[in-house]
Amino acid sequence: MSRAYKFRDQTKPYFVTLTIVNWIDLFIRKEFSNAFLDSVKYCQREKGLIVYAWVIMSSHVHMIIGTKDKNMQDILRDLKSYTSRKLKQEIKDHPQESRKKWLIWMFERAGKKNNNNTNWQLWQQHNQPIELWDNYMIDNKLEYIHNNPVEAGTVYRPEDYVYSSAIDYTGQKGLINIEPIV
Repeated sequence: MSRAYKFRDQTKPYFVTLTIVNWIDLFIRKEFSNAFLDSVKYCQREKGLIVYAWVIMSSHVHMIIGTKDKNMQDILRDLKSYTSRKLKQEIKDHPQESRKKWLIWMFERAGKKNNNNTNWQLWQQHNQPIELWDNYMIDNKLEYIHNNPVEAGTVYRPEDYVYSSAIDYTGQKGLINIEPIV
């Protein structure tokens, strides 16, 4: 990871993007999105992850995250590792996944090309955490996250997209617990 992209101040929120290798559209099935959210919930409960905002798009996830007393790089490493294992099993077990063989082949191929992995790579190596040190940056990234599905043409209003925290910012309850940042 580049020196410019590190978790320096553990007390600040960070904007991160987790991207599937080769920008593969994995999250087109709700089962895969739900498996990712189960992993997030686990990291919230067991690892000290704080989620301020999130959105799952077809090939990537944007989040604003933080922690109170753990190292963010460790939490994010564990989240990526845990979701990779969980999604690998979900892909193999999904009876209607027509791309199953191709997905497995792509993720195994990516893993064999990367010295940091042995036989499987789901996520791209870098997440490029960006420290959000002022309200302008926080507002900018929050709007970016929640408008992603609108810009993609998936929904007309951010709060209509199920796999996002936009609904939480309207006073309703979304799929996972968040701490509103504004």
